Amino acid sequence: MLKRFYQDSLTEAGCDEAGRGCFAGPVFAAAVILPRNFRHRLLNDSKQVTAEVRNELRLVIEEKAISYAVASVDNNEIDSINILKASFKAMHLAIDQLQQTPGMLLIDGNRFYKYKDIPHECIIKGDATYTSIAAASILAKTYRDEYMLRLHQEYPFYGWNTNKGYGTEEHRKALEQFGICKYHRKSFRLLPDQLDLFEQEMAD
Repeated sequence: MLKRFYQDSLTEAGCDEAGRGCFAGPVFAAAVILPRNFRHRLLNDSKQVTAEVRNELRLVIEEKAISYAVASVDNNEIDSINILKASFKAMHLAIDQLQQTPGMLLIDGNRFYKYKDIPHECIIKGDATYTSIAAASILAKTYRDEYMLRLHQEYPFYGWNTNKGYGTEEHRKALEQFGICKYHRKSFRLLPDQLDLFEQEMAD
């Protein structure tokens, strides 16, 4: 059972990202402020539910949230500033767009760059612990998946309709055959014999 809130006095926004370990495409992040009584029996970490359930939850979150926002940082900026900074920037951009200023931020993971003067708490596996972070994970994942489906129309041979830019066997074989395109992260080591970085990113 997910916990609703970390504390009781401040309005909380949950924040999470999607696509940090991908070979291609942007990193997306979402920030979500939920009502204090919000609960949904299917809500969980986006990785723990099916695509169908994620899309169902997205509609519920968008309807019921006090405020939500989604932002992204593209592959060129990821290459310029590195994926960790890009993930934090995407979160900051999402928080910027919230219609209500939160009193506290709940961040999935163990690191974050402070946002203005708002206190934050980093929570490892936060997307499987708190409702607002789980909701943010659902939005970030569904928005990014939707975006990668559009990119798939432009470059169908990489299989982004199924792998969403992750370094699957299908994607790696396409890289061997076709090379990289303008959406690939050139700062990542993309060849099959250089997968240590990818595996490390996925583990973080």
